[in-house]
Amino acid sequence: MTPEALSALTQRAYRHLTPWSAAQFEQTLSGRFSLLTSSDHAFVLGQIIADEAEILALAADPDRQRTGEATRALTAFHTQAAARGAIRVFLEVAAANTPARAFYTRHGYAEVGLRPGYYPQPDGTRDDAVIMSRTLP
Repeated sequence: MTPEALSALTQRAYRHLTPWSAAQFEQTLSGRFSLLTSSDHAFVLGQIIADEAEILALAADPDRQRTGEATRALTAFHTQAAARGAIRVFLEVAAANTPARAFYTRHGYAEVGLRPGYYPQPDGTRDDAVIMSRTLP
């Protein structure tokens, strides 16, 4: 997926976060530690540093949610991260994003921490970031 396609997908999918711009995707993808996996209608973007992976963004087309697209992209991310030496994956998710938290829990993630007031909201308030993690096989 191109940076423009990734940005367009986050414009449609992100309800709890500010969508990423194409320039933000381009900058992140140019990093030597970045890892992008995707299916036809979803992606996972992260980075691998030493033996840890971090998911920076995941999005699935709202019209294709609950069809396995995000699961395919996440599974590919886990496989490729492990192949690059990662043994653990971390991510942050908005506390109010109950569907995303449930998705990650179904895929073996557990809550390991909290960043209070991490995500700015459109109404000027801030939402906490729940830190989740899982080990890779």
